[in-house]
Amino acid sequence: MCRNLLSERISDAAVLIAGKHTVLCPYPACDVSVRYRHVTPDEAKRLIELATDHSRH
Repeated sequence: MCRNLLSERISDAAVLIAGKHTVLCPYPACDVSVRYRHVTPDEAKRLIELATDHSRH
């Protein structure tokens, strides 16, 4: 599935304004993303690792 880059960028901007963070899988054909807000640094690290490790999803 192809990502719609314009709508994705608009969504990411809205998320940043709301104080949330979005992490995308770096694998080109993967649509996995993780959004988080108000988590501990350890939980943020775990979520980032989960989103960026394509072998885990």
